[in-house]
Amino acid sequence: MRPRRVLIALVALALLASGCSRGAETGGGGEQSAGSAAVSGTFGDLTDVCKKGSAKGATAQGVSDSEIQIGVFSDVGFTKNPEFVDTAKVFTEWCNAAGGINGRKLVANIRDTKLMEYRQRMLESCKQDFFLVGGGAALDGLGVKDRLSCLLPEFPGQVVQATNGGSDLQLAAGSSGAGPYNQYTGSEQWLTKEAYPASAAAIGFIVGDSPAVKPTAEKMAASLTAQGATIVYNDLYPAAGVSDWTPYAQAIKAKGVRGLIFLGDFRQLAKLEDVLTSMDYKPDWIDANSNAYNPSFIEAAKNSLAAQNNIADLSEIAPLDAADKVPAVKQLRDLYAKYAPGAAITYPALRAFQSWLLFAKSASSCGSDLTRACVYNTAAKESAWTGGGLTAPQDLTKPPAEQVRCFNVQRATPDGWKAADFKPDTGVFRCDIPLYRPAGDFPKATTLADVGKSLADLK
Repeated sequence: MRPRRVLIALVALALLASGCSRGAETGGGGEQSAGSAAVSGTFGDLTDVCKKGSAKGATAQGVSDSEIQIGVFSDVGFTKNPEFVDTAKVFTEWCNAAGGINGRKLVANIRDTKLMEYRQRMLESCKQDFFLVGGGAALDGLGVKDRLSCLLPEFPGQVVQATNGGSDLQLAAGSSGAGPYNQYTGSEQWLTKEAYPASAAAIGFIVGDSPAVKPTAEKMAASLTAQGATIVYNDLYPAAGVSDWTPYAQAIKAKGVRGLIFLGDFRQLAKLEDVLTSMDYKPDWIDANSNAYNPSFIEAAKNSLAAQNNIADLSEIAPLDAADKVPAVKQLRDLYAKYAPGAAITYPALRAFQSWLLFAKSASSCGSDLTRACVYNTAAKESAWTGGGLTAPQDLTKPPAEQVRCFNVQRATPDGWKAADFKPDTGVFRCDIPLYRPAGDFPKATTLADVGKSLADLK
C-alpha cells in the first residue's frame, strides 16, 4: 500500500500546483504564423523587445548564429494543462515574426517532466539550453541544485517548492519569490479590516495535505493572527480529492466560519461550495487562491457562484478584465487570439508571459555578445519592471522579499472574474501594505554556495 499512497500524494501535488500534449519544441516559425504583414516587436511600453538584427556567433551553450535555445518546464504530460506550452508558443511566434532577438530566432524546448521526471529534464536542459524561461512544475525543488551546478539561470512562470522559490540565478518577478514573508498580507488586511471586518473573528482554513501548500497556509495563519484575526477552523483534506465534502461543510458551518481560505485544487473547492450552498451556508468571503483564476473554475463552480463570494489575490499581475485600462493586457489577449486561439490565459500564464518579456528585453540589449551573465545581470538591474504594463512596478535590484509588494483582488461571478472594490492606489493595484514576516523555521531557498559556486562563476 505504501507505493500507492506515495503515488496518490504526488498526483495531488501536481494538481495543486497546476492551477487548473503538444510537441517537444515550439518557436522558429514566426514568419509563417504571422503572415506577410510586418509585426511590431513592441509590447506595452516596452519598445522593440524583439527586433531584426545581425547578431552572430556561438557565444554560449544554446546560442548560434540563427537560434537561441530556451528551456520551458511543464508537467503537461501528466496534468494535460498546457498553459506554459501555450505561453511559449504565443511569445516565440510573435517575437520571431518581429525579427527575434537581434535576428536570432527563439526556440522553446518543452521540458515535460510528466510530474516524476523533473530532475531528468533538468539534467537534459543543463546540456542544451541557454536559459530557462516561463515554466513551472510541481516538483521543482528536485532539480534546483542541478540547475545551480550547471549555472543555468531561470526566469520562471511559477515556483512551487520552497527550496526553489527565491533561489539563486532566479528572477521571479512577482510573489513567487516572497520567501519567508506572507505574500498575501495586503489582501488579508483588506478583507479582515476593511471589506468584512466581522469576518476577522472567525477565519477558517481548508488545505490540501501536500508540501506544496502547507507552508503557505502556515504563513497566512501566522500573519492573520498577528493582525488580530482568530482562526476558528483549520483542517486538512486528502490532496487527491474528497468524494463527499459534507463532513467538511458541516464543520465549517458548526464553527461559524465567516472568512474561508482554501488552498488546494480549485475543482475540489467547487464541490465544497456546492455542498455549502445546498446547506444555505454562505461565509462572508472565500479565498479561492490565484490558481482558481481561470475559466475552468467559473464553469466548475457555476451552480454556487451566485451564492458564494469567491475572491482571488493576483498579487502584482494585472487582471484580464483590465484590458480597457491597461493596453498591455489588451495586447496580450490579442496575441493569444492570433497565435493560440482558444487557449486559456491563466494566472501562471500571465506570470510566464512577463518572464518571457524580461528575458527578451535583457537579451536584446546584449547584442551579438549574448551570454548568460549578460542577460541575468541586465535583468537584475531593472529597478521599475512592469512587463510593459502587465505587473505592478517591481525593483529587481533588491532581493524578492525586500521588494514593494502590491495586490489585486478579483471576484468570481457567473460572468467570469471581475475586479473587486479593493481601493487600488497604483493603477489597477494597491501597494500600501507591507508584507508580514511570521516567526518560524520555514524552508530556505537554495543558493550557489550550497553547490560550491558563486555569481562570479556565471559566464
